[in-house]
Order: sequence, then C-alpha cells, then structure tokens
Amino acid sequence: MKNKYKLLLILLTNGLVFSQTIAKKGLAEQVHSNVSTILKKQLKYGKPSFDNPYQYSDKDLEVTVPILNQLLLDNGYKAISDEEFSNKIKQIFNRIIDKNSTSKFLYINLIDKCDKDLNFFPNNAENNGVFVVKNQNFITDLYPLPLIIDYQKTYSEAAQEENSASKNYKDANGNEVKKYLWKDMSNLREQRKKNIQTLVARNLYLFNDNKAQYKWLTLNDSYFMEALVKTFGYTQDIDLLKWVIERTKFDKKDPSDYGKLFWIKQCDGKLKMHADTFKLLQKLYIPNDPSENRFIIDNIKSYLEFLGRDKSTDLTRKEKVKVMSNLAYFAEQYNYDKRFNDDNKMMARLRYFLNNTDFEILKENNYFNLPKFKEWWDNADYDAYYVGECEYEGNCGPGYQPLDYTEWRKKHPKK
Repeated sequence: MKNKYKLLLILLTNGLVFSQTIAKKGLAEQVHSNVSTILKKQLKYGKPSFDNPYQYSDKDLEVTVPILNQLLLDNGYKAISDEEFSNKIKQIFNRIIDKNSTSKFLYINLIDKCDKDLNFFPNNAENNGVFVVKNQNFITDLYPLPLIIDYQKTYSEAAQEENSASKNYKDANGNEVKKYLWKDMSNLREQRKKNIQTLVARNLYLFNDNKAQYKWLTLNDSYFMEALVKTFGYTQDIDLLKWVIERTKFDKKDPSDYGKLFWIKQCDGKLKMHADTFKLLQKLYIPNDPSENRFIIDNIKSYLEFLGRDKSTDLTRKEKVKVMSNLAYFAEQYNYDKRFNDDNKMMARLRYFLNNTDFEILKENNYFNLPKFKEWWDNADYDAYYVGECEYEGNCGPGYQPLDYTEWRKKHPKK
C-alpha cells in the first residue's frame, strides 16, 4: 500500500513539474511572439524622430518588461517588496503608487516633475523621463527593442525584413522623408551595452542600496543623478548631495540653478527647504581650505543678490524672505567664528534687500526659528548702510565716503 502511495506521489509531482514546464514554455513563447510583433514594427520605421510616423505606446514598453526584468536579475538585482518599493519611490521622487490604479506604469518626468502624463515616446532632448514598473518593482526608460536586445541574432526573421525595408517613408503631409534604420546605427552595440548598464546601475543603487554603482552613475548618468537632487529634492544620500554641491557653482547665465541646492517648489505649491544642504555645507566650508569649497560663501552671496533683485522668481514674497534669511543666516555665522578670516556681511546684505514689509514677515514667522537671527540682524545695521552705499549704490569714491561707525551711530542710536 505504501508503495502505491509513493508511486502516486511521484506521478503527481512529476505531473506538476511537467505542467509548470509547459506553462513556462507557453509563457516564453508568448513573450517571444509579442516581442517579434513589436520589433518588426519598430524596425520597419527605424529610429524615432520628429517625422517618424510610428507612434510608440504602452505596448512598446510592455514587451520590454520581461526582458528588462531578466536582465536585472541576471546582474544581481534583488526585487524588493511592494511596500518597500512604494516607500522608496515616495522618498526619492515624491510620487505615490496608487494601489487602486489599474495602470501598470507610473511616469516620472525628469524635466517637469509635476507632469504626470504617461509619455511613451523614447527619451530625447525635449522629453526625458523614467517609468516605474509597478508589478515588477523597478524603474526604466522606454527603450526601443533594438536598444536592449541583439535582435539580429535572436530574431533573424525580423532582421531579414529590415534588410529589405525601404529607407524612405511619407510624413503626415505626404512628403518623402528619409528614415534611419536601426541596422545602420554604427554604435548600436555600444549604446545597447550602455542602456543595460544604466538600467542595472540605477536600480541597484536606488533600491538595493548598492553604493558600488554610485561612481559609474555619476560618470555616465550625470543628468539623472543631478535631477534626483535638483529636480526632486532627494538629499538624503550625503555622497550624492556632496557630488552635486561641488559641481554646482553660481552662474549668472543660469542663476536659479544654484538655488536648486537649497529649495524646491513641490507639486502642491509648497516650498521645501533642503536642511541637508546647509548641514553638509557646514562640513565642507572649513578654515584655510585650498579646494573649490572655499568659494561657497561667494556663491551664496551671488545667489542672495540675485534673489534680492529678481522680480520673476516663482517664490511668493514670504517664501523668498525665508530662503534669503536662511542663506544669510548660514553665512553670517562665519563672521562670528575666529577660525575664519571672514567678513562677508551677509546679514547686512539681507537687510539692504528687505523692506519694512519683509521685516514684518520675519517677525510674524519668529525669524523662521533661526536662533540668533534677531541678534545678528540688529548687529548688522551699520554694515547694511555701508554695503548699500559702497557696493550696491556705487556712491563711494574720491568725492564721497560713507560715515564711519561712530558718526553713523550718533545719528542712528541703538534702540
């Protein structure tokens, strides 16, 4: 009797294994068929371009998901739980994965973080973003199939059709336009390798906390890495934040870029200050530093002056006062630290640019809870007069000199 049960168990087990094998084979065949169908369309129309009549859609992304998932697994990626993945997406990109949504994807626009519309056109100069693949818990670009698989080896039938494809097509206006076939791309193999490295490195770094990918990403994927901090306000990774700070200098041709180190406007319209930036700057700005970090206060000064003069910023007046106050407060501490030979007069500069209404904002908001702000503000009254006269109004010269401290104080006694 025992032998009969043992035989039955073996038959059932073998039957289950056989059924699973058949199911896996059927799934693999279905994936292969789906890829072949989309691949032929992509090869027919060639590389994406403005004139290209081929419209990429969710189908083009869906067929890549099994391929990309396998590439990740083959390269050591460990899929994390749904909850952990959702928390990471919220922490890094400030986006929420809606469990009740039927959509398989979430689109994160690297140019406009508040644009949540799905954009299935492959990334280019005017469009750049990543997709969150909900059911597999990884992120990816939308890659045309030729940019992730060696289709000439694995899909020979499609490759043969491409060999005989026309090199022209008609655009929406009926004009004959030249198209660029994938097979004619001279660096296709290198681009494919770069795409796979990017996919793997981003996911290992962000979701598996694999710091070994950090250096490769900063060298080869700098736009994405900068966007994490400057576009989305992800400042918790101190190594990344330090890298972004040290490559970002105030540039009068693009002055607002420097401000991205300190604040962002969230999609709900609220201002978010980057406390992590100020904490790290305090570690980077040290006495007698020969590195480029010795210019940190100079860069802050230039940005403060830009904010003081700028009329087109998207900050409200209260928000601007808050940003400027935090910048001035950070720099002013070095005027009181004997280890630094510093006389940046940043609080004085702040006083020059703020008016009485702004000061009321400061008082109403308890000086934004900056402990020594009021004391340093009061101490800077003469310096505000001096920098205003000499630096900003341009009145100092052979024919005119501002009052010295004693003379000025007689006219403006301490209250």
